[in-house]
Amino acid sequence: MKNKPNPNTIFPLPNINTLTFVKPTIKNPNIVVGDFTYFADTDFEKHVTHHYDFIGDKLIIGKFCQIGAGVEFVMNGANHQMNAVSTYPFYIFGSWDQSAPSKEDLPFKGDTVVGNDVWIGQNSTILPGVHIGDGAIIGLNSVVTRDVPPYTIVAGNPAKAVRKRFDDELIDLLLKLKWWDKSIEEINVLIPLLSCSDLAKVKQEIKSLLA
Repeated sequence: MKNKPNPNTIFPLPNINTLTFVKPTIKNPNIVVGDFTYFADTDFEKHVTHHYDFIGDKLIIGKFCQIGAGVEFVMNGANHQMNAVSTYPFYIFGSWDQSAPSKEDLPFKGDTVVGNDVWIGQNSTILPGVHIGDGAIIGLNSVVTRDVPPYTIVAGNPAKAVRKRFDDELIDLLLKLKWWDKSIEEINVLIPLLSCSDLAKVKQEIKSLLA
């Protein structure tokens, strides 16, 4: 390894300022991003909308994710009260006599969680509380309204499953391997395996690694 990869480099490609590693740019403590996850744009936090401290929801993204330009994470602050006659938020405009609704009266969906090695195509929108599994692929311009299983391709508005990327045996092996949690040196050795399209060979090598 000539130069050890550094996950804290904001601009990892020389002379290119339109792709950033996300982790070193984050200032909001309610956004947690793993090493080497990149965004094909700058100022990632501007693409996390309606993320208000008083609600307290978190956006958690794993390692080695690939996030296309224009992707937006909509957080729980975008939700309006739906169990009353009107959905209009009078309380945010100071001149109206309405108190803010309790959290119990708002459709709180919980934290938004993205696994590891997830590819999110450009201009996709991830709605509040969605969980996206390891190795999933989100097609461009998708609107993800529900959880996505690991190693599944989804696309559309609303996003629907297109197919699993691999058979169940290989998916199970990859979830056990958890290559993204290994050291930089170990991952570097695994790159030929991670880049191999001979899936039968990949299965056998992972089995030997896990034995």
